[in-house]
Amino acid sequence: MLDAMDQAEIARLKAEAARAKADAARAEAEAAQAALAAALARLDSVTPSSEATPSADVPDQDVEPVDPAAQVADEPGQEVNDDAPNEPAVEPVVEDAPTQAVPRDFPAPEAPAAVDEPTAAQEVHADDAGELSEYATQVKAGYSVEKSMQIGVLIEDDAPVPGVPITLPLAMMNRHGLVAGATGTGKTRTLQLLAEGLSANGVPVFLTDMKGDLTGIAEEGTPNEGLLKRCAEQGQAWEARSFPTEFFTLGGRGSGIPIRTSVTEFGPLLLARVLDLNDTQESALALIFHWADEQGLALIDLNDLRSVVSFLTEQGKDELKSLGGIAPATSGVILREIAVLQSDGGDEFFGEPAFDPMNFMRYVDGSGVISTLELPELAQNPRLFSTFIMWLLAELFEILPEVGDVEKPKLVFFFDEAHLLFKNASTAFLDAIIQTVRLIRSKGIGIFFVTQTPKDVPGDVLAQLGSKVQHALRAHTPNDQKALRETVKTFPNSPLDLEEVLPNLGTGEALVTVLDSKGRPSPVAPTRLWAPAANMGPASEQRVQQIISSSQFAGKYEEKIDPISATELLEERIVEEQAAAERAEIEAAEAKAQEARAKAAEKEAEKMRKEAERTAQREQTQASRRRDSVMDTFLKSGARTLGREISRTFFGTRRR
Repeated sequence: MLDAMDQAEIARLKAEAARAKADAARAEAEAAQAALAAALARLDSVTPSSEATPSADVPDQDVEPVDPAAQVADEPGQEVNDDAPNEPAVEPVVEDAPTQAVPRDFPAPEAPAAVDEPTAAQEVHADDAGELSEYATQVKAGYSVEKSMQIGVLIEDDAPVPGVPITLPLAMMNRHGLVAGATGTGKTRTLQLLAEGLSANGVPVFLTDMKGDLTGIAEEGTPNEGLLKRCAEQGQAWEARSFPTEFFTLGGRGSGIPIRTSVTEFGPLLLARVLDLNDTQESALALIFHWADEQGLALIDLNDLRSVVSFLTEQGKDELKSLGGIAPATSGVILREIAVLQSDGGDEFFGEPAFDPMNFMRYVDGSGVISTLELPELAQNPRLFSTFIMWLLAELFEILPEVGDVEKPKLVFFFDEAHLLFKNASTAFLDAIIQTVRLIRSKGIGIFFVTQTPKDVPGDVLAQLGSKVQHALRAHTPNDQKALRETVKTFPNSPLDLEEVLPNLGTGEALVTVLDSKGRPSPVAPTRLWAPAANMGPASEQRVQQIISSSQFAGKYEEKIDPISATELLEERIVEEQAAAERAEIEAAEAKAQEARAKAAEKEAEKMRKEAERTAQREQTQASRRRDSVMDTFLKSGARTLGREISRTFFGTRRR
């Protein structure tokens, strides 16, 4: 037991430590205040008025009110000054077409070095490393990776800690990831932040844009007081920036370069998913594709598929007997589902010219191009949209060569509303997704699924995801609480009470864990995410149209063409078969007539033969009768003569 002197010494040391910590806190506060003052001074020099009017974004569902400064990293509309111009005064990005195309071996140009230099605010806290908590020290060590991009800083005691940066290693970005969270918690802005960071580090990005909120990546962000205050608190040296962007749309719906493909390239498995076929019908569809391929019939659009199914149901119903055949009821279901898909506008997505997914892997001045796919009518046919995205991944998997482990990925694919991909999916379709996710990383492709809860992603897929950015989950109902507990179980073991931390995260905050350079999970870090540098909202229509019209793909994919395909070839085949049938019928009739004539001639010949035989027989009979008559006459004459001679001899009447 300690004596009184020792206890007094310990108390004195504790007091000195407390004073030192208080002094450090005051120094930190003064530094932050100085940074804030400098930021506000920069703001005053940018905008003519010091008053800023935030523009609110309407959330999809009711959420708790939040501090505007905390909300800036989530909502599509930034706080802007009323007097500030709507359009950023910058020259539009003009792409140099000859340098954009990437050859098939994909040599990426030199990209800017990854952000690993400390910011000004981090330098302020560099001397405070010894005063970090034990867990903050572990987090800092776990995220200190070279060639990484910073996405935020640690949150401790409800405050950001600029001295503990949270980073994503570029070499691990092809190990896939998950961005999840309830509506209104900041998923869209996190998606934008990740896309900007990858582009800045020379990595092309493909992302789906459900509502057009991500078109603002093509425009510089607008500074405002709330934004700069938040950035000063978290040590972010924010600077407005735009990024090279390409706008695409499925089949011409919405604004962008149309993406189409042929039914043959889409394949029976994905098409069965779109048509909502059961296993038996899916097998029948695969058999139809197989037959069309053997016959050299290109299935370009849905009319081609209908023509083939109709042909195999009617004129060519015997074509598939050797392969098992297709029941009329099954072909009827397939034809009805194709008609429904066509009535929903599915014809717009199938056709030529077919889009080459390699167009996504492009660079401009060392920055990766961010390709956004607008999906404005997702609710009308979510199965079609989500399956079409899966086709893009499958095409990339087939085209790209094996590259193994790379310093940074060749392309990162962000799949928003990922739950649509797995909902009511067949076993074969899920197996295809799992295989693609498991193997495509060796092609240098990273996939990030964006959804509300990890429960939306099957366990076999979730197990392949190395990075997780989990925004707040609400726990208002028993089902919500169950989902919260299951979500917590997807994170590595942590001394933090994640069931307590996760529901209390603010907008623009998230739990983060990644894989380090050795493939080990990093400590779970409550993170204040950085604000994106581009416009956090839709870009102006003028800017969007300018990018589309100046795209190197303008004029290449807009007009849908209708080449000679299965429909035309089958029509020709049917006409030829009908003509051949008519010729065969005529030839058969002629042959039948000739046969009848031959039979008539044969019959006439037989008749004549028989008549000749009868004539000959009559003549023979008559000759015989004549011979018999002469002989009889001769005999009778001889007999009479002989009789007379005998009589004369006996009666002496013979002349002498």
